[in-house]
Amino acid sequence: MQEQLAKLLLRLEAEGAENDARESERRNKLLNLERLTAELLAILVRVSARRNVLEIGTSNGYSTLWIAEALSHTAGAKLTTIEREAAKQAAARANLTSAGLVPFVDFCLGDATEIVRGLVGPFDCVFFDADRISAPAQLEILLPKLTPRALLIADNALSHPEEIAGYRKFVEQLPNVDWTLVPVGKGLHLAWVE
Repeated sequence: MQEQLAKLLLRLEAEGAENDARESERRNKLLNLERLTAELLAILVRVSARRNVLEIGTSNGYSTLWIAEALSHTAGAKLTTIEREAAKQAAARANLTSAGLVPFVDFCLGDATEIVRGLVGPFDCVFFDADRISAPAQLEILLPKLTPRALLIADNALSHPEEIAGYRKFVEQLPNVDWTLVPVGKGLHLAWVE
């Protein structure tokens, strides 16, 4: 990882922690991934040579930076990232620009469920890191837009089990799926869909 990006990530970690400790409203929190979770996410994307990743929940771009950097090692790879808050998307775009990773990212602003309806795909990886309640509906829309052997990743699998229960049930009942829970950060639900 380049030194400039490493410094940016450290700054965002500190800013995110300070912001979230100060803010009481959920929509004003940044809710960035924990570093170990972000590192694992980047490794999964990079070693499996993912080419078309969809991230639902950009926030200020912390996880977006990790994914985009991982994709930058695969020719022709692209990340599509969705955020509903314009200010957060602007911050994410500025952070990705600072890191030189904007060429690997398409930014979408608005309601994730509505946006995924219009996306063409195909996607070989989807990272759910926003509204856990609407994730099953989003995944149902995305299923025909997934490549064979798609990787599905959802954060907060251990920290918010009630909220993610609908998503887990939907994924775990898919035919030809292998899944596991990884106890890193707030918990990652990983699924491999044949």
